[in-house]
Amino acid sequence: MSDAPAVPAQAVLVARTSGPDDTRAFGAALAAVLRPGDVVLLTGDLGAGKTVLAQGIAAGLGVTDSVTSPTFTLVRPLPCGPGPIKTMHHADLYRLEHRREVVDLALGELVEDEAVAVIEWGEAASPVLGADTLAIRLEAPDLGADETGRVLTCMPGGTWKARAGELTAALAAWTGRG
Repeated sequence: MSDAPAVPAQAVLVARTSGPDDTRAFGAALAAVLRPGDVVLLTGDLGAGKTVLAQGIAAGLGVTDSVTSPTFTLVRPLPCGPGPIKTMHHADLYRLEHRREVVDLALGELVEDEAVAVIEWGEAASPVLGADTLAIRLEAPDLGADETGRVLTCMPGGTWKARAGELTAALAAWTGRG
């Protein structure tokens, strides 16, 4: 019998941002806990803020290139600043229709060497990449026409479950908001 504490089956973390700049700041805070080989799956409706969150993650990793949705290129490698992560692979799977197309992108192999992957429309990649991902669902709450805030539901899977405490600490500024 192990003395190690049990890790909850699903350590879901719910955060709130107040607008695009705050969503980018959330992404930069998340970048601080990323390690080479990590995969972040972003899901949500059109206009939910997936690209905005990817911009924040990129900024936190020291990316100086412009970060836009790579809808037509599918995967765009972005060089990162100093640190253990040398490349952020930014993918957008919106246009893919079949699981085979996701397999052909070889996203899992892209993150093996000093890289991370941030994948918009990540639900298409989930069955291919397995459980070792951090899935983040972005939603625009129905708060009125002038509201630009988002609810971000973070669902760590695989090895991310063991890092739930680190993730919670990094994102604490956004999780206590009502």
